[in-house]
Amino acid sequence: MSAPLTLFVDSLFLSPYAMSAYVALTEKQLPFEVRPIDLEAGEQRMQPYQARALTSRVPALTHEDFHLTESSAIAEYLDEAFPAPAHAALYPRDVRARARARQLQAWLRSDLAALRQERPTETVFHGAAGQPLSDAAHAAAAKLIHVAGSLLGAGQACLFDGWCIADTDLAVMLKRLSQDDLPAPLAAYADGQWQRPSVQKWLAHNAAARP
Repeated sequence: MSAPLTLFVDSLFLSPYAMSAYVALTEKQLPFEVRPIDLEAGEQRMQPYQARALTSRVPALTHEDFHLTESSAIAEYLDEAFPAPAHAALYPRDVRARARARQLQAWLRSDLAALRQERPTETVFHGAAGQPLSDAAHAAAAKLIHVAGSLLGAGQACLFDGWCIADTDLAVMLKRLSQDDLPAPLAAYADGQWQRPSVQKWLAHNAAARP
């Protein structure tokens, strides 16, 4: 690696997308610096961050003179810039499995808005009590359970032959339903993903940043 990597994340370590990028870097075993951005103060819309982060969002990755936002784009960049076998793969090797992983990532980021709103990541990382789910959030939860159940068999630890970054993204979304009627196999899958050392490192940052 010719230059250090810097990952810009929300200062409270609550963003699931920042978590995804952090886990990707950690799984690759790449040395990187974490730089928190205060979203409540609007730092993402200020200079120099706005000039660095094209979409003014977190996470953002800096590598040499290249700046990139959007967590799935960051994961794909890291997998190509630091490929296997020298570094752990973030996506399955099989082309169809890799496409399915990317499909799942895109869906988790673009759908289920009611569930994300009513079960924010404070309920995931801090155990905060969530409000009773609305009809829209119930429908989103049912859709999530259907999709996850279609991809995961009983006792299946990962989506594919081995871990991939989509496992982390799916586990975070399933964890939003920890207070609800999440089927036991899916709860076990999410709990298993939660024990990965890379996820535990993120959780330690989150605990240290807790108000």
